[in-house]
Amino acid sequence: MRAHRRAIVATVATVALLGSLAWYWQASLLPETYSVMDMGYADYGGGPTEGPHAGDGVAVSVPNLTGPQNRPADVAVTLTTRQESFELGSGGTVNGYTVNGTSPGPTIQVVAGDLVEVRVVNESVSDGVALHWHGVDVPNAEDGVAGVTQDAIGLGDEYLYRFVAERAGSYWYHSHQVSHEQVRSGLFGALVIRSRGDVGQDVVAAVHTYDGIRTINGTAGETHIAVQPDSRHRVRVINTDNGPLRAEITGAAYRVLAVDGYSLHDPTSVEGQAVVVTAGGRVDLEVTTPADGSAAVMAVGGGTSLVLGGEAGAASGAPELTEVLDLLSYGSPAPIGFDPDEADRHFEYRIGDRIGLFDGRPGRWWTINGQQWPDVPMYMVAEGDIVRMTLSNDSGEVHPMHLHGHHAVVLSRNGEPATGSPWWVDSLNVEDGETYEIAFVADNPGIWMVHCHNLPHAAEGLVAHLMYTGVSTPFVVGGDADNAPE
Repeated sequence: MRAHRRAIVATVATVALLGSLAWYWQASLLPETYSVMDMGYADYGGGPTEGPHAGDGVAVSVPNLTGPQNRPADVAVTLTTRQESFELGSGGTVNGYTVNGTSPGPTIQVVAGDLVEVRVVNESVSDGVALHWHGVDVPNAEDGVAGVTQDAIGLGDEYLYRFVAERAGSYWYHSHQVSHEQVRSGLFGALVIRSRGDVGQDVVAAVHTYDGIRTINGTAGETHIAVQPDSRHRVRVINTDNGPLRAEITGAAYRVLAVDGYSLHDPTSVEGQAVVVTAGGRVDLEVTTPADGSAAVMAVGGGTSLVLGGEAGAASGAPELTEVLDLLSYGSPAPIGFDPDEADRHFEYRIGDRIGLFDGRPGRWWTINGQQWPDVPMYMVAEGDIVRMTLSNDSGEVHPMHLHGHHAVVLSRNGEPATGSPWWVDSLNVEDGETYEIAFVADNPGIWMVHCHNLPHAAEGLVAHLMYTGVSTPFVVGGDADNAPE
């Protein structure tokens, strides 16, 4: 009798456990179709909570937040995307994606103030395409995020982006549809916005790793550019990879002219220190080649270097640098145009991790403020708000955080105030154990991603959104277009 009772108890306990596990698994599944407006919870950051949201009498829809529609284009470009094999400049075949038959795709060169019109044609990318203009604070409808600002461009379809290139600087474009796969496999290119009248000598250096091979502009090893001794060059370093990049300049001094499209104030000469470029970030370096005709070398890891002047092969003797330039104290202070101490909203973005299920898969997953996607905050703002955000990382890994549609100024790191030039970013490297405080003005209405630009991390749920009250989107993740922004 006792054995029979124990068997019954054991059976009931097993059924209860299996039922709990089944419920837990079911609860972790993401809906096949959902709106980002309906996920998570609204965080107003201590500011006013009034204002329409998620369909409550909304005032404007994302498709209406466009660039100029009637002004003639100053620059018109057609980009054709394909899913195909291609050759690296240094040899070797990659199975991936191209833009106009190459990877990286063509560099788009425009002048500040130009109306840029880009026609994107999806010739053979089976999962669809959407192009994001990384670092360019475009109107929301032009942001190129599938499921948030548009539907993915299906096979054989095309889409027209129109925006004004407001700020001179170094930027890039890349897919924001299945981005963790498409960007890694080649669907990207550089975008350079020049100042009007700028006739400087520029070198674009888009760094990307294909199947473990580190390249500059699609070429591994040494890229040698013949230039005159004692000549100045603006080297536009664009990190298109998922992790931080150390650019090590030897053989010449350099200055950091700009970060993420914003010029630094009073940049000084640097020698013997590397500069770290955040994943997705850009750094403009002014390098003056030696007067004696020797080479200036920029090593980017993986045996790949850019060599300016001198003789081919100069990179082989370049020393490794152990010190890193700290942008928190580089340059000198200057006005930023608003007072962060008068902030209307204060947000926290705490990055952590936990063991559990994500969309039915067991593993270690990222959390934001202790919650997994989709139960993460929607950071609610009103146009004109001054916003302060604390970014902290206690996850065991580095996270390059990217804010769409805005640039933020770094106020402090681990409690240490910024003392150098205003350091404006759209992409910020947050190491494990670090805490940054940043501030920005909410001056670009829309629904904007705030996510990790280690794109596999974003695909694993390290994504939140900055949402303006009074704005809605008709687009959904999933749906007939199979939108999958990460």
